Amino acid sequence: MRRRFIIYGLLGFCAEVLWTGLSSMLKGDIKLTGYTYIWMFPVYGLAILLEPVHNRIRHLSIFLRGGVYMVLIYFVELICGLLLREILGVCPWNYADEPLSINGIITLRYIPVWFTLGLIFEKIHDTLLLVESGLKSL
Repeated sequence: MRRRFIIYGLLGFCAEVLWTGLSSMLKGDIKLTGYTYIWMFPVYGLAILLEPVHNRIRHLSIFLRGGVYMVLIYFVELICGLLLREILGVCPWNYADEPLSINGIITLRYIPVWFTLGLIFEKIHDTLLLVESGLKSL
């Protein structure tokens, strides 16, 4: 479980750097500047909490599963953002200027992103389980 937490944290780091790098390209930054925050590692590692959900909703349609993941990701993002704001006095990500922002912590603009990311998570989770079971049989 600890290993998968670390893997999810690292994958989240990589995905965020790619995402912000591509976003910078759309803004005309030819350096493709990508970034993340160290605080995001444990936030992305919390994807481990989606594993039991994945196991329970495998039988549902892709639209229901994606919707469940989207809601859960928003929930974790909101709780983590509020906690970080309380502890640090600031949330590392800030959507205050977004028209679809809720409390500056989440933005509804990412509905399709979180929906899709949740479904990608399923593939990653299943792959990690296959790798772990293969390693155990060695």
